[in-house]
Amino acid sequence: MSIKISNLSHTYSKGSTFEKKALDNINMTIEKGEFVGLIGHTGSGKSTLIQHLNVLLRPEEGSIIIDGEEIGAEKSRLKAIRSKVGLVFQYPEHQLFEMTVFKDVAFGPANMGVPADETKQRVLDALEIVGIPPELHEKSPFELSGGQKRRVAIAGVLAMKPEILVLDEPTAGLDPRGRDEILGRIRDMHEKLKLTVILVSHSMEDIARLVDRIFVINHGKIALQGPPAEIFAQIEALEAIGLASTQSAYLAKRLQEAGFALPNGIYTPERAIEEIKRLLC
Repeated sequence: MSIKISNLSHTYSKGSTFEKKALDNINMTIEKGEFVGLIGHTGSGKSTLIQHLNVLLRPEEGSIIIDGEEIGAEKSRLKAIRSKVGLVFQYPEHQLFEMTVFKDVAFGPANMGVPADETKQRVLDALEIVGIPPELHEKSPFELSGGQKRRVAIAGVLAMKPEILVLDEPTAGLDPRGRDEILGRIRDMHEKLKLTVILVSHSMEDIARLVDRIFVINHGKIALQGPPAEIFAQIEALEAIGLASTQSAYLAKRLQEAGFALPNGIYTPERAIEEIKRLLC
């Protein structure tokens, strides 16, 4: 399912002394099945942008077309669009509320009117995808670890069968093990379900490990866009807007400046190790 955003702008508290333009003429296209990263400093407009995709905010100016349908149109089928675009907020485990893991994941599809048998199968499938074993299905979600709670919350969105999955800082607050679990599951979900995935993150390392393309948002505008190798090579441009490149990109740059013949486009530990080994052999 593709997304086309044209000339999208949004202003909070318009006409008041607190007026703030959060989005300023955003234009972007995301192809079906693509995995993209959205990065920017706090207050750059990332959250405002993704809330438009699920129609939590409707376009004031410009348009958003998802799967050929303009979602801001008067006759737009908002419920249908919301079922296609799954939005996982930061700290989604705060939204867990049911007595058991199974019931919590079942809430979404049941609320959509999905028949009981199909809801059950959707829950089982979603919990399997995120790696929650059957012995935890009847436990309270509040007895789980932080990473497990996060995965249950994501399963609740998956059970609604979205075609687009938007993840807002999915590893925030987790320990290293929990971060690795979540990132691994996100990668597996993208590959297995062929979802279009939009990952919002402050972690350059997380973005570097997963995405095909990056959009950099600054003061409500798209400052940079392109594949990770291209974006993370622009160290000075990223730093000028208050961001950073990956640690591997900084290491590669230092080594290049010291005279080592490393190629451009190194931005992950795996690639850095590969090229350094090549130099040493």
